[in-house]
Amino acid sequence: MTTKRTGRSATKSASSLRPHVLVMHGPNLNLLGSREPRHYGLATLDDINRALAGRGETAGAHVETFQHNHEGALIDRVHQAARDHVDFIVINPAAYTHSSIALRDALAATAIPFVEVHLSNIYARESFRHHSYFSDLAVGVVSGLGAHGYELALEYALRHLQNRTPHGSQKTEKAH
Repeated sequence: MTTKRTGRSATKSASSLRPHVLVMHGPNLNLLGSREPRHYGLATLDDINRALAGRGETAGAHVETFQHNHEGALIDRVHQAARDHVDFIVINPAAYTHSSIALRDALAATAIPFVEVHLSNIYARESFRHHSYFSDLAVGVVSGLGAHGYELALEYALRHLQNRTPHGSQKTEKAH
């Protein structure tokens, strides 16, 4: 069955009704567990990815992970995410947070909602790390909570997707 995509509220085939969350990791995150553990902790990227995939499975969602050290590969993956009808992105742009207008533009162009994640508190570090090219586009930002930050971002994504109507728009929540 071919589906026609109309913005972010694309109709999915019956076999792909599971929410699809893409978790993207930027440069040097493949070194987690051994790279500057005082900033980034001892969890490896595999540890983080396994935990996220397990949580996704429990929630009935497909959680896909992708890490690359090259900006162009990350941009290509964002473009592919739009073609794959990814519903939500959790992204740690790593050092590209402070330098990549191109990756920002890719996320803006696809209009896939995303949460920006940072293992360390970027505001408690060097001044050049205080500026993010992504935060103003992000649904939210998690910074300084280590690997747990990814889990919190995924929980938000799952709740966000759970609150969608069948046509892709958000349900309105009543105040109590």
